[in-house]
Amino acid sequence: MNTIFLILTITIVIASVLLTIVVLLQSGKDGGLASNFVAANQTFGVRQTADALEKFTWGLVAFILVVSIVTSFTLGKGRATMDVTEKINQSATEQVEFPTAPAMQDAPATETPAE
Repeated sequence: MNTIFLILTITIVIASVLLTIVVLLQSGKDGGLASNFVAANQTFGVRQTADALEKFTWGLVAFILVVSIVTSFTLGKGRATMDVTEKINQSATEQVEFPTAPAMQDAPATETPAE
């Protein structure tokens, strides 16, 4: 596997975990987990904390999107590609052999006992 691909994949996983944590910290209709950090809300103000978390969320989403696209390009050159249409055309031209029914044989002749 490509080293750069591995590094970018690990980066995406870490960013995804961070995104999950940041989304859980945001306050929803009922306050969310952000309401538990009273000292931070008093220092920075409730609205400023929510804005910072929202900006950080969108930044992580954009980061994951960009890094995912870049990661998909790192695999393009080193991997052997298979054309699916060739496989379909090849399988369509091959004849499928179905099993045949056994040939019907005449019943064996019955001998009449000699009297």
